[in-house]
Amino acid sequence: MIRAAIVGAGAIAAHGHMPAVREHRSRVETVAVVDVDGARAEAFAAEHGVPSAYTGLAAMLGAERPDLVLVCTPSHLHADQAVACLEAGAWVWCEKPLCRSMAEHDRIEAAEGAAGPYAAVVCQQRSGSGADHLRELTAAGALGRPLVAQCVTAWYRDHDYYAVPYRGRWGAEGGGTTLMHGIHQIDLMLSVLGQWTEVRAMAGRLDRRIETEDVSVAAVRFEGGAMASVVTSVLSPREESYLRFDFTGGTVELRHLYGHRNENWSSTSPLWNPPHDVPSGHGAQLGPLLDAFERGERPPASGPDGRRAMEFATALYASAVTARPVRRGEITPDSPFYHRLDGGRGL
Repeated sequence: MIRAAIVGAGAIAAHGHMPAVREHRSRVETVAVVDVDGARAEAFAAEHGVPSAYTGLAAMLGAERPDLVLVCTPSHLHADQAVACLEAGAWVWCEKPLCRSMAEHDRIEAAEGAAGPYAAVVCQQRSGSGADHLRELTAAGALGRPLVAQCVTAWYRDHDYYAVPYRGRWGAEGGGTTLMHGIHQIDLMLSVLGQWTEVRAMAGRLDRRIETEDVSVAAVRFEGGAMASVVTSVLSPREESYLRFDFTGGTVELRHLYGHRNENWSSTSPLWNPPHDVPSGHGAQLGPLLDAFERGERPPASGPDGRRAMEFATALYASAVTARPVRRGEITPDSPFYHRLDGGRGL
């Protein structure tokens, strides 16, 4: 059995990670939970049948020596906690965003071993049978050449949502709705279309009383020549997550909100026929991560695969702040955007 520990006993741990662990209970077991609030840690342990509760990460790592740590804490804690877990020999599966900057991402990667442990980011919407089927058809060239894509995250978060002190703050979350919400659809788009080459973007605060953006729009070019529009909003009363891919041989569309299964996908191509119906979700992403752990291989959504979406988001912010296009590879350690998504300039 793979021995797992949870850090952060909040809602995402209870409603996302624990069901995923139970789904794979023949392979993984939760041996400990950590939370700075001791009473909350104890209550979580009692409710979910976790043997041990701790108030400190270092104490848990020393006592339990887990194989895998599920990090479910606020964004500003992720980098330090991920590095601590890796240095203790544990693999990491961290809620998005893995970190607040490319600098933090590269610091986490530097703490990995050549053959593990590895740190992967939770990006559950790239999982599920529909997404897998689309990637397989795309890789095989069965749908022809990708030409145009649309990537829309039209969500709604009211003023009360941002009353939580760390939300909407550059220092605490690293970015706004692009990084915190749109990254799900962006990651799925990138997993299908591959490497991007150029981003031209705008972002701003139209209504919410925050430091970061509540809306962003971007135009993107990919290595193969395909172009995409990306829209992310927390100002949309009729919420929807929408992806559209136009190939020379057909169109594939996905309409959902926070998760999808086969019924949410449609296509004009007669080749569209996912062989199974597996919903997206934490459980669907955890399975391949456990496979990778057992084989001693780098898991999906880690290393360069995980970094691609972070570099994309960084380029989007840099383009919005500077009002110019940003190319992949342009943001290096000597750039202020490498260390902070707004380059220290705000929007």
